[in-house]
Amino acid sequence: MFRNYKLKNFNLMLVGAVFALTMVGIFVIGSANEGYQNRQILGMVLGLVVMVVVSLIDFEFILQFHYVYYGMTILLLLSPLFFGDEGRLGAKRWIDLGFIRFQPSELAKVLLVLFFAKFFMTYEEDLNTKKRLAITALLAGIPLVLILKEPDLSTTIVTFLIISAMLFAAGLSYKIVGWVLGLSVPAVTILLFLISRDGQKILNPYQGRRILAWLHPEDYPSDAYQQLNSIMAVGSGQLFGKGLNNDAADSVKNGNYISEPQTDFIFAVAGEELGFIGAVVIVLLLLVITVECLKMAKRARDLSGQLICVGMASLVGFQSFVNISVVTGLMPNTGLPLPFVSYGLTSLVTLYLGIGFVLNVGLQAKKNYGRQTLGSSVSGTVDL
Repeated sequence: MFRNYKLKNFNLMLVGAVFALTMVGIFVIGSANEGYQNRQILGMVLGLVVMVVVSLIDFEFILQFHYVYYGMTILLLLSPLFFGDEGRLGAKRWIDLGFIRFQPSELAKVLLVLFFAKFFMTYEEDLNTKKRLAITALLAGIPLVLILKEPDLSTTIVTFLIISAMLFAAGLSYKIVGWVLGLSVPAVTILLFLISRDGQKILNPYQGRRILAWLHPEDYPSDAYQQLNSIMAVGSGQLFGKGLNNDAADSVKNGNYISEPQTDFIFAVAGEELGFIGAVVIVLLLLVITVECLKMAKRARDLSGQLICVGMASLVGFQSFVNISVVTGLMPNTGLPLPFVSYGLTSLVTLYLGIGFVLNVGLQAKKNYGRQTLGSSVSGTVDL
């Protein structure tokens, strides 16, 4: 199992960035809601154990069961629709087993990365045929529809972007990309116009109101207040912030103007209490994690290893972009955790799981660097 491992390739930069970002998250969560801090520490400990164990298991052995992971994904995403706890606005995204409460869609994202990494490598030669693209669309569409039914539009979008990035990295023709972009831009423009109208029937009513509240906050104050307060919190931190666990009377967090600040709007708390400097540190750590995953992709010994790294880089990168954009008012309000920072054991442990696979790819890096572009064939053996 360990014959191809090169311990000198263990990516300490990636591990250090993940650990540092998690620690920042733990401190900010403790300031936002102290009752959740110990649970997040537990999540970090569990995540570290999972990451180390997975990093030592040959990813090619794990990928042999990729259809099992796809089946698990479908079952996981079906479970909240039938047995899930109903949350705010009727959403069913959580499963409560008594001893544990988890969000299946978080684990589903990592399982889909594993599945499509193996699937795209297996069918690399005919990836651009109509048959293979149709099968890919079907395999991707089923979990995406199930996530959308919860409903969880933001996770659906991020999962779609992850699969799309992996497909592109696997060697999707630029001609097809051009056609897709050419059709998508006008289609998305029309869709945005339709869903931004009051009384639209395309999205759930609360999703439509959030878009309208983003466009016209003065007309929808009850739907816009959370996002407006988060923008105010980020701005009020100025350069150095008000300090963690502060008792400032003008604090947005202390005034409870942001509901559940330890989850989706944790970046607002960080901006207020750590200031611009602290917010930049968080963004830079997220960037380091994303870039390190892509660097590991370049050194991977085969396409499946590359795609695992690309998938995890896309997960962290896209999800971070959406979360921070929402908090700063660049996108409509949508519930999505900030990787490694927001409270949530399911999210944290599954992210560590994915990073473990990336580290494993790095431990089995190829000897020769003849393959410089994603999606091309690779040759050569790995030295001991």
